[in-house]
Amino acid sequence: MSFSEEVRNELAAISPERECDRQAELSALFHSAGRWHMRAGEVSLHLDVSSSAVARRAFSLLRSFGVDSEIRTYRRRAFDRATRYQLHVEGTRRALGVLKECGILGHGLQPLARPPKRVVGRGCCRGAYLRGSLLAAGSVSPPPSPHLEVRAESREAAEFVAEAAAQEDVTLSVLERRDHAVAYAKGLDPIAEALALAGASDAALALDEGAVVGETKARANRLTNADHANLVRTSRAAHAQLEALRRLERERRLNELSPRLREIAELRLRHPALPLRELALKCRPAASKAAVHRRLQKVIRIAET
Repeated sequence: MSFSEEVRNELAAISPERECDRQAELSALFHSAGRWHMRAGEVSLHLDVSSSAVARRAFSLLRSFGVDSEIRTYRRRAFDRATRYQLHVEGTRRALGVLKECGILGHGLQPLARPPKRVVGRGCCRGAYLRGSLLAAGSVSPPPSPHLEVRAESREAAEFVAEAAAQEDVTLSVLERRDHAVAYAKGLDPIAEALALAGASDAALALDEGAVVGETKARANRLTNADHANLVRTSRAAHAQLEALRRLERERRLNELSPRLREIAELRLRHPALPLRELALKCRPAASKAAVHRRLQKVIRIAET
């Protein structure tokens, strides 16, 4: 199951009690995935969605307002031949009245490009509208390329989604494409905020958790690489020191060294793999790591002369 499907399933399981929230969610569903039809003067609408959970959610919302609908399925001809779900709503007096109240149809029963502002007049309604938009036409990609997108028929409709989210301090950008527009967010924090506003708290937490795990792994890799580099440098330095000391030993020049240099030379020969810090502690008196490094460098220079 994709992350988008997980988000849709979580959102579809939410059952708002307030009528204003149900209206806002229903409005977003039809504005994002609705189609308007007129035949012989009769108006009807249908929703076209990709998920059975979303279809059942829309069916439940319509029923809560006393509106009957019929769920039908069909297989898409292009792309992956995926199963699609359609909810058909006949233009009864009750249905048309509810659709006008939700800001889906105007007084002349024409489809509205965007609902009136009263539909998202409260914070809870704005979250419900974003939820409906994500259910109908949303997609969410997790890391390593996090991206949230809500598709809309027009730039005006996408801007309405972005404006509603902005009133709750959630930032969505708007982009117009060749045949549609999108309200979108990139980056873990903006996406998590949008999901939380819509009610997908589990998905938002999963993104945050994934970000923490990812950063921890990246930090561990950086530390591992740094440790490896340090080991390589230490090994090369120790090899150069031992080569210099063995040359002095072969040439019987160790006794020519000063007492401190002779001490560190003998310690390095006895402990070829010991780090400088531990070599420093074996000196009498104990020396600093920097002092031991300077002494060994001086021994190398003497061996090269």
